[in-house]
Amino acid sequence: MSADLTSNDRPRRRIVIVGGVAGGMSAAARTRRLDEHAEIVVLEQGDYVSFANCGLPYHLSGEIGSREDLLLHTPASLARTLNLDVRTGHRVTAIDRARREVSVVSAGSTDRLGYDALLLAPGAVAVRPPIDGLDHPVVHSLRTIPDLDTVQEAVARLLERWEPGFDAPQAVVVGAGFIGLEAVEALAARGLRVHLVELADHLLPPLDAELAPLLAEELTSHGVDLHLGVSAQAVTDSQDGTTTVTLSDGTVVPADLVIVNVGVRPAGTLAEQAGLELSPRGAIRVDGDQRTSDPYIWAVGDAVEVRQAVTGALGTVPLAGPANRQGRRAADSICGHRTTPQQEVLGTAIVRVFGLTAAVTGANQAALRSAGIDHEVVHLHPGHHAGYFPGAEQVHLVASFAPDGRLLGAQAVGRAGVDKRIDVLATALRAGMTADDLAELELAYAPPYGSAKDPVNMLGFVAQNVLDGTMPQWQATDLDEVRAESLVLDVRSADEYGNGHLDGALHVPHTELRQRLDEVRSAADGRPVAVHCASGVRSYLATRILRGEGIDARNLSGGWLTLLAVRPDVLLSPATV
Repeated sequence: MSADLTSNDRPRRRIVIVGGVAGGMSAAARTRRLDEHAEIVVLEQGDYVSFANCGLPYHLSGEIGSREDLLLHTPASLARTLNLDVRTGHRVTAIDRARREVSVVSAGSTDRLGYDALLLAPGAVAVRPPIDGLDHPVVHSLRTIPDLDTVQEAVARLLERWEPGFDAPQAVVVGAGFIGLEAVEALAARGLRVHLVELADHLLPPLDAELAPLLAEELTSHGVDLHLGVSAQAVTDSQDGTTTVTLSDGTVVPADLVIVNVGVRPAGTLAEQAGLELSPRGAIRVDGDQRTSDPYIWAVGDAVEVRQAVTGALGTVPLAGPANRQGRRAADSICGHRTTPQQEVLGTAIVRVFGLTAAVTGANQAALRSAGIDHEVVHLHPGHHAGYFPGAEQVHLVASFAPDGRLLGAQAVGRAGVDKRIDVLATALRAGMTADDLAELELAYAPPYGSAKDPVNMLGFVAQNVLDGTMPQWQATDLDEVRAESLVLDVRSADEYGNGHLDGALHVPHTELRQRLDEVRSAADGRPVAVHCASGVRSYLATRILRGEGIDARNLSGGWLTLLAVRPDVLLSPATV
């Protein structure tokens, strides 16, 4: 193709970018910073090329007051600041790789546009679950600015018709992932009664199951009705003119508004039609510099295949952070600049659920089991800062370690300090750190901010003890086997024991254990002793005492708090004690 010339007669490359938002606009901006003379054309099929899609639920809730705050840039501002040719309402329908041209539909006409380098940032499309009536007018998604506008209008109409003293309008959110939980919080903040439907047996499926009950309790305390382990089957109109959602267990839920967010799939159709290499699930395959199987085409964002750092599993990660970094990397490659090759992804993510925060990084236990990776799991419930300083909140931490001590994944739920710990642990994962490394991390400490033994250090300490045999442990998930083969020793206080305990457990407060060792030996009768307290600290002390006396003892990881979350079905209530 012929090349335009700049004022100084240098060849002017045309770089065409299909799709905006995180990946596409990051690439466009970086390309301009590296090449002042390139012709950079961004083709966006929608009306908004650069918006904060992560902020949509927070405008719906009213926390972000102005819709305009979500619109980061417009074609005019991008032309003015970066000299970009941004064309909204332009949909690319085909790629002619031989001629290096794309077909573009705009305002009913089709044109062809040549390129020297082509970058694809098509994003992802919402998964449409098999729900009868999915096209009903009350059903919406929450992924784009037009989605937000439609939901905002629907909520406003419902609230206008609602009279105080009568039942609040009812919303059904299908899917308890990150976006679903944010939508629940937003709708509840607007005054709607919310039902949350999730096919998995616990909320936020990427979270380990023992942490999910904390989220469930927070949601129900804010009036949210939970329907777990079921799916939405149909959205139908009743004879009285109301709309309902029928669930797979037969429950019928009134629904003035339905938000469906059950996941996304890569928008790989354009790449597939062009003959680019795709994964079996339709994601675009790229190399470490984001280049596709065509040397003149790059791809970034939700549509590209990535490798999970811990398990090696291939898939997509629809997160803004990786998309932005991929866009920068692709621009570097296109411009012949030094690149930082694509790293395997950790999938670090965080979400607020009313007063709680939940965050994950690396591989969860289910992913590790599926990949056949041997690991030890450690549970902790420390304070987010020094306990003697007012306002300390528990941080519920779960971390998995390889037998050689390498950190494999971590998760946290709490009211404060969660983001700080997960960010440190995500960094540790990227650096390949071990339990020993975590134990030796030098982290900022003052009573309002942390502890001399930070929760991250504590994870390292506990993992060291588990891995070197100082503290053999047992897991709440193994309770049935443990009860069949061991004596369960409860070393909590009398009041704690009286508020609920395991049937058949021997109760010996840890402060009395040295004086009552014969009682423990007699009750154990040669069996191992499975020790537990509230969080695992006192039972660790008890385990060391017992092992020092030659008794085979193990400590419950995470203590009663974790056991209560994992196996509430076997606990005695105070009324039956």
